[in-house]
Amino acid sequence: MFDQAGETAGRFLEADVRLGVTGLRRAGKTVFTTAVVDNLLRAGRLPFLDVVASGRFQAARLRPQPDADVPRFAFEEHLATITAAQPDWPEPTTGISQLRLAIRYRPNSALRRTLQSVATVNLDIVDYPGEWLLDLPMLRQSFAEWSALSLELAARSPRDALSVDWRGWLSAIDPAGPDEEEEARRGAALYTEYLHACRRAESFLSIIQPGRFVEPGDLKDAPLLTFCPLPGERRGRGTLWALMESRYEAYKSSVVRRFFAEHFARLNRQVVLIDVLGALNAGVSGLGDMKRALEMSLEPFRHGSSGWLDWLFGSKIDRVLFAATKADHIASSQHPNLKGILDSLVAEARRTIRFEGAQVETMALASLKCTETVVTEHEGRTLRCIQGVPVGRDRPTVLYPGEIPDGADAMTVARNRSYRFMPFRPPADAGRDGRGLPHVRLDQALQFLLGDYLE
Repeated sequence: MFDQAGETAGRFLEADVRLGVTGLRRAGKTVFTTAVVDNLLRAGRLPFLDVVASGRFQAARLRPQPDADVPRFAFEEHLATITAAQPDWPEPTTGISQLRLAIRYRPNSALRRTLQSVATVNLDIVDYPGEWLLDLPMLRQSFAEWSALSLELAARSPRDALSVDWRGWLSAIDPAGPDEEEEARRGAALYTEYLHACRRAESFLSIIQPGRFVEPGDLKDAPLLTFCPLPGERRGRGTLWALMESRYEAYKSSVVRRFFAEHFARLNRQVVLIDVLGALNAGVSGLGDMKRALEMSLEPFRHGSSGWLDWLFGSKIDRVLFAATKADHIASSQHPNLKGILDSLVAEARRTIRFEGAQVETMALASLKCTETVVTEHEGRTLRCIQGVPVGRDRPTVLYPGEIPDGADAMTVARNRSYRFMPFRPPADAGRDGRGLPHVRLDQALQFLLGDYLE
């Protein structure tokens, strides 16, 4: 009987938590996930993770993941790329992947310690493209509504120049015309080319929808990826409009709703990574597009009174972290200002959202710290600069990227443009001291996302 009680207590103290990791364009989610796992395995650089700071952390180890039909996150491969003799950035992941990490610790509560001296949290990290998160709002939109919004977006600068060929096709076809397969495929191909152009654009466009058009995976050439927005109102059966509408609904049902049911609805915590500095480099258009993308990314967490998100009530997400990445690309004294810019980007959406007991936090961090802050004198001024190896160079360089004004909103900073934030190469000695990859505030991010599970 005592052994049975101990086994029951052991199961009680073994918790599972699913952490979703996604990111807008070029945000570095592959490096984030790699750095999280490496630092939890080594626990040498996590002073602000309470379970480590209090000495209650025992160890962490990789375990077989629970979902056998989801590709495994290639942690070892990505870490090897970052820590190689000639370090490089790993290739970005293009689909969903997963990894399970078991964390053993001593409970903080005296009551829990009487049941079992050591507890375990199984952390399942689910890494998926940001475009998949941005697809979720489509579930509440009809084809006509989605088309109108997409057409309006495509007509604005700088997307208008990128969508010329597709919009030219639109002007030459009749949505009420016959549902010819060749015409549908032509329109879908031009629309897909436009989305790829948005993804490559120097203007740093973030809204890429539908997401599977640019990352089709095993859906390549599937009919449900051969549709595009059409102008006007709903048309009758046998028309090009009806064909496109049916494929849009099939995409929602077979792709978006399936992702929600199989993955998103099972998450407990979510982190959304954002390259705010990259958007600032791109100016007002890039930052405005990112702001709208962030608003769209918050919609799946919203529980409004209209009932249109009844399908979401299965979601268990109760903490969401929005993180401005690559904070090491500016001097450490600028980090509060970078967080302030992120706050201004999500402020409106965060005010209107109504979480059912959920918490939202923002943070400036660097998953892999590539620079050091140094102080230099220039023309009688003391400047806080950064020193690292920029991409394309082979030796450390001291740079002054400019400063983000204190208290300024995002659009004001974007219009100012008195800065240039450069990308850097991974440091040559990353992780060689055995303490885990160097970072900025990764431990604080983990404390917000996991700290209550490790009490």
